[in-house]
Amino acid sequence: MSFALTADEPRLSLPRRFVELLPGLALLFAIGFSGKLIEQTINGYGKAHHLALPNFEYVLWAIVIGLIIANTVRVPKIFTPGIATYEFFLKLGIVLLGARFLLGDVLKLGGISLIAVVLELTISIALMTWLGNAFKLTPKLTSLLAIGSSICGVSAIIAAKGAINAKDEDASFAIAAILALGAIGLFTFPLIGHALGLSDHAYGLWAGLAIDNTAEATAAGNLWSEQAGKIAVLAKTTRNATIGFVVLGYALYWATRGEARAIDNKAAFLWNKFPKFVLGFIVVSLTATLGVFSKEQASDIANLSRWAFLLTFAGVGLSTDFRAMRRQGLYPFIVGAAGEVGIALVTLGIVIAAQPWLPV
Repeated sequence: MSFALTADEPRLSLPRRFVELLPGLALLFAIGFSGKLIEQTINGYGKAHHLALPNFEYVLWAIVIGLIIANTVRVPKIFTPGIATYEFFLKLGIVLLGARFLLGDVLKLGGISLIAVVLELTISIALMTWLGNAFKLTPKLTSLLAIGSSICGVSAIIAAKGAINAKDEDASFAIAAILALGAIGLFTFPLIGHALGLSDHAYGLWAGLAIDNTAEATAAGNLWSEQAGKIAVLAKTTRNATIGFVVLGYALYWATRGEARAIDNKAAFLWNKFPKFVLGFIVVSLTATLGVFSKEQASDIANLSRWAFLLTFAGVGLSTDFRAMRRQGLYPFIVGAAGEVGIALVTLGIVIAAQPWLPV
């Protein structure tokens, strides 16, 4: 979904734009808040009746409610613009979450994550490229799957599509495959993590490395625990920061083959593709490190991030349409599924190997 306007379209005034977004925003809030109420109701019932009920956080309920609505009834188009803002709230939530990370912690965790991210990027690109060639997918569809699986899913595919002059059909295939597999990962990763007895830190690092879309990686981390969610965000943000370099590499490759425009200003290209919310996260973390926020203020800012994520996770569910994914064809899903399983296993091995050096 995109808010981009063409030259012929009138630019809406702020009041009209807000009115256009309001129905979808209200739906996101209603679903997210319902998820929170379900969590609190189940926990309250368990405490009142002295029952040890499983603690499913609002993240799961918000996604499930959204999935049910999106895949059983047609959401009217009036809700579409507001629903599409969930990615904005995801980025806002990550920026605000920076208040919970002192810069020393970010650098410490980033060192471990950086090594893992380099390995993940290399293995993901190589594996997806090999699988795409083996199943005889078109070369640019293979490139989009490799880029999406190695960095940040849909955002990376969209960023790369124009840079390598890929067809709309190829981008749609790649996006559908990545979204479907990300949705499956949301529910399978916690089960596998618990079966293996992973720590909060190890599980969060694994989710941040192996799940492609930032929203789904954040959700998978928070399904485990708040601490795992923080680590997943940090690892995923580290991956996101590489998007400009990877897309630039593919753009240069296709340009040398005469199938993409030449890149004249590489620095401008990198800045254009770089995810700006990563800088916001670092700035807020630096501000917190310098003691600008009191303990209470840092806590309030972190609480605001939870409200932003409330809308985000509702949007993840509402934006996952399995019917549309089925129409995209079989081979991209086979390649995507095989690649994602391979990446998940390899990154899990990396995390387990690194576990002795990870904080408890």
